[in-house]
Amino acid sequence: MLARAVRAFADGLVSVLLPLHLLRLGYDAFDVGVIATATLLGSAMLTLAVGLWSARLPRRAVLLAGCGLMVATGLAFFSIEAFWALVLAALIGTLNPSVGDVSLFLPAEQARMADLAAPDQRTAVFARYGLFATLAGAVGTLAAEVFDRLGWPLAPAFLSYVVAGVILAAIYVLTLPRVEPVAETPRIGLSPQARRPILVLTALFCIDAFGGGFVLQSLIALWLFDRFGFSLADASRTLFVMALLGGFSQLAAPWVARRIGLVNTMVFTHLPANLFLMLAPFAPSLEIALALLFLRSALSSMDVAPRTALVLSLVPPTERAAATSVTAVPRALAAAGAPIIAGWLLASSPFGWAVVVGGGLKAGYDVLLLLVGRRLARERGADDVT
Repeated sequence: MLARAVRAFADGLVSVLLPLHLLRLGYDAFDVGVIATATLLGSAMLTLAVGLWSARLPRRAVLLAGCGLMVATGLAFFSIEAFWALVLAALIGTLNPSVGDVSLFLPAEQARMADLAAPDQRTAVFARYGLFATLAGAVGTLAAEVFDRLGWPLAPAFLSYVVAGVILAAIYVLTLPRVEPVAETPRIGLSPQARRPILVLTALFCIDAFGGGFVLQSLIALWLFDRFGFSLADASRTLFVMALLGGFSQLAAPWVARRIGLVNTMVFTHLPANLFLMLAPFAPSLEIALALLFLRSALSSMDVAPRTALVLSLVPPTERAAATSVTAVPRALAAAGAPIIAGWLLASSPFGWAVVVGGGLKAGYDVLLLLVGRRLARERGADDVT
């Protein structure tokens, strides 16, 4: 959890500063979308490779390699200004335009936690995991204000990835065994029994992720800069409050899930959140728009821990890392197509059509999940899901 929090702090800081840094270099909203797309594509491919081969790869070596890549990413964005060089660095590095984690670290960490936690405690464990990350990301978001107050250049902020990479390497060296037990029957990918429900859920998650790609934290910051004339400090404080609301709401997810089931928890918190999101651009004043964004934040993250618990409840322990990546990576690939479109929409009009489209797609996913998710869970005998 500490490792995830360290990454989240750096992600939170960079996600606010990235769009403003690119704008100051002379790039526009569409260019911001292109770089956001490159980050998601690169992270997705690395995560897929790690997840599918995790049974035969030393977990410690994979995580340490990720730390080295994180350091290289920070150095690249600190020193490079040419657009296509930045795109290449985003593609092969670990830059994250939001505080949500889609990286090569994710499958190894989540599979490890699922191994250690009792089945009836997994939702609570993943909720705490998400809370630590969200709170650290919120602090990172708020820290972006320091650069505005002190008039610092923004490029040095990317060195936070260098510091985070070094800290993560120390954590992994100290906490992970040098030699790990090898699974008796290492498996690459999913078994035929698990493949159908996981792929169906993945298809649904991709709809949600594609919608989410329109409202990445960097893009929300860009919209606030353009629509309401926010300063960096204004955006930093607003996103900090949104992150806090989202983080603490995750603590309620296990309690709700125990009473109404995983799928119901995911749908009946996520759907109202997306309706609030869709309404935000139509708000007649800044105050109402912010109220809608805060309401959305208070509900939108309550599906995160139940979603992970749902996926891991449908597969045997030997396939958990593969299931994590098979669901996470297509989500990242689906999300990767959205920032370019969102950037074009934001460049065309300050209204916020990207926010409306993103919320609409995510609301549609909620309806489909309610119809399909519970049936899949019952077929697999996951009684606590519905």
